[in-house]
Amino acid sequence: MRKRTQAREFALQILYQIDITGDDHEASLRNFWQEHCEEDMAKEMKDFTAQLVNGVMENISAIDKKISSYATNWQLERMAVVDRNVLRIGCFELVYREDIPPKVAINEAVELAKKYSGPEAGKFVNAILDKIKKEKDK
Repeated sequence: MRKRTQAREFALQILYQIDITGDDHEASLRNFWQEHCEEDMAKEMKDFTAQLVNGVMENISAIDKKISSYATNWQLERMAVVDRNVLRIGCFELVYREDIPPKVAINEAVELAKKYSGPEAGKFVNAILDKIKKEKDK
């Protein structure tokens, strides 16, 4: 598995935990790394994970507002926790990370949704992120 793909999976796990527990994101990151300290992880993978988690949490209000505006007939708090956090990661990459091509951000988010939620979640995530990308391209 590619390092950035693995980092996105780690970020999803951490954001899921934060969403469920309401814990501070910096403490959640520290706790996650303590639990995974025996695994041999590249520094750039840990750094990218932290960039995603910190970026999502620092911009959570704007990200959630943007997702909500495109998730017709869906309230953010009623979405599956996994789907909501996959969308947050994808939206963060689309809107705030100029170094990540939109196609990559969307594809990675769709694959995360399929792996951790289900095949229909992949379609749901793709539809919303595609709308966000189209707005950004205007």
